Amino acid sequence: MDDVHEVRSSLVHPAVVSALAAALLFGASTPFAKSLVGQTSPILLAGLLYLGSGLGLSIARLIRDRGWHPSGLPLREWRWLLGAIAFGGILAPGLLMLGLARMPAASASLLLNLEAVLTALIAWIVFRENADRRIVLGMALIVAGGVVLSWPSGQLTFGGAAGGLLIALACTAWAIDNNLTRKISGADAMFIAALKGWVAGAVNIGLAILLGVSLPAAPVAAEALLVGFLGYGASLVLFVLALRGLGSARTGAYFSTAPFIGAGVALVFFGEPASLPFWIAFAFMAGGVALHLSERHEHEHTHEPLTHTHRHVHDEHHQHAHEFPCDANEPHTHRHEHAPLTHRHPHYPDIHHQHGHRH
Repeated sequence: MDDVHEVRSSLVHPAVVSALAAALLFGASTPFAKSLVGQTSPILLAGLLYLGSGLGLSIARLIRDRGWHPSGLPLREWRWLLGAIAFGGILAPGLLMLGLARMPAASASLLLNLEAVLTALIAWIVFRENADRRIVLGMALIVAGGVVLSWPSGQLTFGGAAGGLLIALACTAWAIDNNLTRKISGADAMFIAALKGWVAGAVNIGLAILLGVSLPAAPVAAEALLVGFLGYGASLVLFVLALRGLGSARTGAYFSTAPFIGAGVALVFFGEPASLPFWIAFAFMAGGVALHLSERHEHEHTHEPLTHTHRHVHDEHHQHAHEFPCDANEPHTHRHEHAPLTHRHPHYPDIHHQHGHRH
């Protein structure tokens, strides 16, 4: 009975929903962004997509907070945010564009599956994020589905080692970005995503202008901004929330279903046929997601003293006094301290469970 209860709890875990919703938005945006490729240069399009993310999220944050408020990110944590922006918003897109110039897009799409694998490897090896056989097998099935889905029907050509190496380096940069973002995932997700969008948008648009690229027509630019806001901005906010609750490896695995979602949107809205690889990929990805959803990780563990800031309610992990009027049962944000605590319950490697394991 307990096993059934835990599987059901995983299925409705807010962080799992956030991860899959992030994949849904990003995957759905891909065919719409693809329809714009022929109307402007890839570099400028990338800049407009990122700019739409930064602009849209900034407006949304102003409306949510009824004015401008500081990020609340401690000074010592800005290094993680700046590092994530440098790797994921500046370095990775540039490496990707250089790689795409040297190899076919179909071959590049295969190599882009490396991002999920590298995200998980960095999380497991560098940051000691816990993973058991079920999680590793689930990751393998999801990545296998991505490979099947992106495998070209014609002859596979990689156009020399340079292109493949550049794509692999881009995936490495995004994997580092994911793990660095996880370090600050307790902060305001909308602020993190908006700042990433502004920087990446400015860099890519600036590069396009330096290369002499002309600006697209206003309707094309407006569509790109809207697609960027939903597919890059809102998706990234949900991705950060998932990192907060699941850790890097599991979030990356769920997010890797985005290509399948994109293929499904292309099938429904753009009339593309449902090929055999589509259904094979569906079987692989469904199996991988099912393994992750049915995870049960429970053992006695100790929480070390911790001070941080994030949105929370008073639950088992949050029992503290307030120096201001506050309904502890309603979500609220402030800097708070966690006293040492030893207990046993099912959990993910979230921002409160970063302990080691003996196995």
